[in-house]
Amino acid sequence: MPSFTKKSHLSASPEVVFGYHEQPGAFQRLTPPWEPVEMTERTGTIRDGDRATLCIKQGPISLKWVAEHRDYIPNEQFKDVALSGPFPKWEHTHRVTPGEDGGSILTDSIDYRLPGGPVGRALGGGFVQRKLARMFTYRHRVTADDTAMMTHYPVEKPLRVLISGATGLVGSALAALLSAAGHTPVALRRAGQGPGGTPWESVEWNPHTGAVINGNLDGLDAVVHLAGAGIADKRWTEARKRLIKDSRVIGTHNLCSALSSLPNPPRVMVSASATGYYGDADDAILDESSPMGVGFRAEVCRDWEAATRPAEEAGIRVVHLRAGIVLSLAGGALAKMALPFRCGLGGTFGNGRQYMSWIALDDALGMVYHALMTDSVAGAVNAVSPVPCTNSEFTRTLGRVLHRPAGLAVPRTALRLALGEMADEALLSSARVQPAAMMDAGYVFRFTRLDDALQHALGRVPLTANAG
Repeated sequence: MPSFTKKSHLSASPEVVFGYHEQPGAFQRLTPPWEPVEMTERTGTIRDGDRATLCIKQGPISLKWVAEHRDYIPNEQFKDVALSGPFPKWEHTHRVTPGEDGGSILTDSIDYRLPGGPVGRALGGGFVQRKLARMFTYRHRVTADDTAMMTHYPVEKPLRVLISGATGLVGSALAALLSAAGHTPVALRRAGQGPGGTPWESVEWNPHTGAVINGNLDGLDAVVHLAGAGIADKRWTEARKRLIKDSRVIGTHNLCSALSSLPNPPRVMVSASATGYYGDADDAILDESSPMGVGFRAEVCRDWEAATRPAEEAGIRVVHLRAGIVLSLAGGALAKMALPFRCGLGGTFGNGRQYMSWIALDDALGMVYHALMTDSVAGAVNAVSPVPCTNSEFTRTLGRVLHRPAGLAVPRTALRLALGEMADEALLSSARVQPAAMMDAGYVFRFTRLDDALQHALGRVPLTANAG
């Protein structure tokens, strides 16, 4: 019977690592973005008899997988046993044992049997082993980094954190991270949005008026405000530009006004902004002290940040997170670029000399967490890697990670014809941004090299596992 084992040394203690796996957000946090798996039902946590029902999508086919937890030993072990699903047998044992210097050893061991007997083993054995190695290399890296972060920022009492945009790329991942770290995420959702899309407790409100419809804002320790209409989702018309701006400025002002009126407002608010604040700056090196640029995105960011004034006047510590291009296969620019690059159709935009200030998703989350936990962080903060790259460098690196050619180029005129004003501001403008404030505040990056960030995001890191 085939088996698979992945073992890693972690700096966090066994108690921290095991507790991380017990939290509701751990499954979502540890599911690689390329795996089409969704938890549709859960009973309990990971103790004996608790169950999880998964939906696995392969093209038009959806498979149901029901797993039961067994052999639970606190701070040491639990097991997932498949009761039904694509494998005739599947037993996954998670073990955490003491390591050196107060750290731990995380071991995932899987015994399984493929469907189809000898034919199934011959045709799918190697594929399954590679898939498992890819998945658990990702999972162990995330677990190691997250639990190290938890150890670095000890808290006496878990935080209750309101998140707007909790179904978006950053918001959904942040909610899972906060939950896995033992905190309570609360989703702020628009009136009429419905309860779907997030498993977390929620507050329903009207962003146009600031009125809370269901739930309340009492008892919050922190707020992370990420909501806003997508910048690059549609061609910019005057109506679209008005929606982009109003969804940020009006919603932010109304939320801050509501928070400022609370008897006990939250102590900190991290409010999204963007490196678009700096406009097109060619190859000038930019930090948080650099002046505002020109153009639609710069004006939006200026008004977006100014809309937090009611919160600041109420004594709430406000952090403006000026985010660059967030790298994740779950959404955003990388998800849109992945398919054409995999097909060998990737290439530069224009001459490729414009700077792209990027950040790995895990570092975007890490910066939010650092801002929540660090009282000295306030005002504008650039959420970018300390090593920006040109569009040409990004293209070559992505092609190399995917083992695909990336020699095509889309002329400026074609981009402008297809996208209009958005082409100049979103694809052809240059921003060489440095995260000076975060580095001064002691943030330690998980990914500074573009190739490392892309390998992790795409599951293309060198695979290490003991398989049998």
